[in-house]
Order: sequence, then C-alpha cells, then structure tokens
Amino acid sequence: MKYLSTRGQVRDLSFKDAVMMGLADDGGLLLPETIPSLTPGDIAALEHLAYPELAFQILSLFAGGIPSADLKTLVDRSYAVFDHPEITPLQHRDGVFILELFHGPTLAFKDVALQLLGNLFEYLLKERGEKMNIIGATSGDTGSAAIYGVKGKENIRIFILHPQGRVSPVQELQMTTVTDANVFNLAIRGTFDDGQRIVKEIFGDLPFKTAHSLGAVNSINWARVLAQVVYYFYAWGRVRRATDCKDFYVSVPTGNFGDIFAGYVARRMGLPIRKLILATNENNILSRFVNEGDYSIGAVAQTLSPSMDIQVASNFERYLYYFFDEDAARVRQAMNDFQQSGRLAFLRQEEREKINRDFLAMTVGQEQTIATIRDFYRATGAVLDPHTAVGVCARRELSGGEAPVVCLSTAHPAKFPAAVRQAIGRDPDLPPSLAGIETRERRCETIDADTAKVKAYLAANAL
Repeated sequence: MKYLSTRGQVRDLSFKDAVMMGLADDGGLLLPETIPSLTPGDIAALEHLAYPELAFQILSLFAGGIPSADLKTLVDRSYAVFDHPEITPLQHRDGVFILELFHGPTLAFKDVALQLLGNLFEYLLKERGEKMNIIGATSGDTGSAAIYGVKGKENIRIFILHPQGRVSPVQELQMTTVTDANVFNLAIRGTFDDGQRIVKEIFGDLPFKTAHSLGAVNSINWARVLAQVVYYFYAWGRVRRATDCKDFYVSVPTGNFGDIFAGYVARRMGLPIRKLILATNENNILSRFVNEGDYSIGAVAQTLSPSMDIQVASNFERYLYYFFDEDAARVRQAMNDFQQSGRLAFLRQEEREKINRDFLAMTVGQEQTIATIRDFYRATGAVLDPHTAVGVCARRELSGGEAPVVCLSTAHPAKFPAAVRQAIGRDPDLPPSLAGIETRERRCETIDADTAKVKAYLAANAL
C-alpha cells in the first residue's frame, strides 16, 4: 500500500512515511493510492470480532511495512487504556443506536485515534533513531487527546493551539493541567480556524518543518482518519446482531469533516452504509455544501458544541479528491480558488446528485440541541453531550425509518456541563478522571494568532 497527495506532487510514500509526514509536502492531504474493496463475505467475517482484533484486521489492510506482531502490540496497547471492555459500546435507546466513543482517557472520540497515533509515533521514532516536535490545533477535544497520547513519551514534544475562551472549561482544564515537560499549551487570541491556518502555514514552510522535525496530530494525519474507520465496521457488526438488517445510516456530528470522512472511506470499502447523515451546528459550511452546493466561509459562531465551531473543514479536500474522480490537478485548482475567494460552488445538477448519493445533511441550532438533550433524557434517563445531540436531532429529522441509524456519541456529557444544566436542570454525573481537575496545577501560554510568533515560540522550545 502506497500513499499519495490529493494535490498530486507527492506520491509513492510508505505507510510509515505518510504517518511521519502528516501534511503532504505539496500542501495536500495524504491518501492511499487505492482503497481496499471488501466483499460481503469479507465484511461478514469481521462482524463478530472484538474491537482490538477488528482494528488490527482493518489497519493491516493499510499499514504495510509494520510487522503483524508489532502492529498487534501497538493496537492492544492503545485500547488497553479504555474504561469499557468493548472500547466503543453500542447502546439502543429511544429507537436509536448510540455508539459511545468517549471511553478513552479524555472522554472523547479523538482518543480512539490519538492513543494509536501516539504509540505509532513512539514506535517509528525509536526505529529511526529520530525525534519529533508535534504541532496541532484544537477546537476542544483533539488537543487533550493528543496530549494524553504522547505525554511523557521520549523524543517527542507537543505544542497544542486552542482558541482562548472558545473551548469548554473542562476541555481547557484537560489540556492545561497536563504539566509533563514535553507538553506545551498555547491559547491563541482567535478562533480554531486561525489555529488550523497557522498549523498549515507552518507545515508549508518546508525548511522550518524539516529543521524542527515537525509532526501532525490533527486529522490532516491519515492515521487519524484510518483509526476512525474501524468503529464504523464495529457499529455495523453490532447492529447486525440486533436487527439482521441489510444496510444502515450513520449520523455524524462534524465540523472538520474528519470523522465523517472515515465513514466515507468505510463506505467505499464496501460497508453497507446507505447514507451518511452530516450534522452541523450553526457553523454550517458542510451542511450548506450538501444541501445547497455552497462551500463558503462565514464568521465563526460560538455555540454550545464548541468542537464543531469551525468554518474551514480541513478534511474536505480528501473528499474533493474522490468527488473529482481522483484528479489531483482539479483539487489543486479548487483549493487555490478557495484560498483566494473563500468559496467553492457545486451547482450543476450532476454534481448535486453525486453529493446526495453519499450524504444527507442538516444544520441544528442551539435551541434544537437543548431540546434534544432534554427530550432524550426524559425518554431514556441517559444524558447526551451537545455534539451528540446535534447528530441525534439530525437523525430524527432526516432518516426515513426504513433502516437502522447509528448516531456517533463523540464526547462524555461531563465535558459540557453548562449545556447539560441548561437542558435538564442539573450537571451531568462526573466521571472519576475529572474529579478535582479544577484544583490541579495548570500550565499555558497566551499568544497572538500570528504564524511568525507561534513559529518563534516553537523554535525556542523544540527538541
């Protein structure tokens, strides 16, 4: 399995090199040259596997060059830290399947990928005798999951940018109370989109990237997306046990298009996903793309679901590559146009039909989010976090009931107590990992959303 860039000027990379490169050196995103195609028999053989074994089987299709025994050890170590034996258990409540993705160390779906990526980085750095300085931007959950994936690891330092005052207090504490010497938190005076832009600009400076051995943990890193493909297969196996259905929908709350793109990859592999339900909050560049053919930047709105407060979805470029029939020159032109104008339009009938074969989409406002948390709690006694509520609301509005729907539950409700309190009149139950977190020592620097200033800080503190 070799890897190439969506922009066509980087290709023939091994899986190991793709993981270490992160963002492609031509500014594009890395993808496998071919996506493996599984038969119904192949998929049926995966349906009853425990999560670590399923992850090993799926990753083995893409991770050439890593001996099977080593890969299995990496997978087993990554998921041993989860607090549920099924890793991502599937619950059936109020007529909807909820896939709980928050049983990792930081109580968010990002742990599923970033525990694995942290162990992959450590393994490859040791093999190569190298060091790495990781830089990433977060809208809330990626930062803490990445930090927990690499804190204390040798030959790695991590620099995480978060938008000051625009993540939940719990999300901020989960990052800033990690005081290991290899962890650096930067609160930028700006939005997540500013942080994401800074990271991409830094990676675009190839001499700087090389000089400081930079690595990526955002979902621009292919290994992040790959690890998330696994739980779509896991969900299908558990739904099949419960319903004996022929296909299913998956409702995904998304802002950066990474989680739902993993579902798109699973669908291309042959998993019988009828359609992916793309659920956004008021920052709805993605739902506008699906419903109106309009992919254009607006102002970032601050909402109850801050991990989706994004206007530029970095993984959208990966989807464009397949939308343009793997024509890298068209991707390159489209991304140049978008950088200049802040807008792409997909208005031709055949383009709209192509989009709608894969996706349904809905924008869910804050009143709907609160109402969904409240109604679900009254019906089931279970509490949804506001991101999951966005997905559950979209599922209720868009699925026709002719096939089961799995809603991805992306975070533990305790990470967003203000939204939960507003919906049900009390705080969510606090898991043990968050007990006393507000009293712990914190370490964080505040910095302007300025690429030159962030580069200077990184250069002064890098390995």
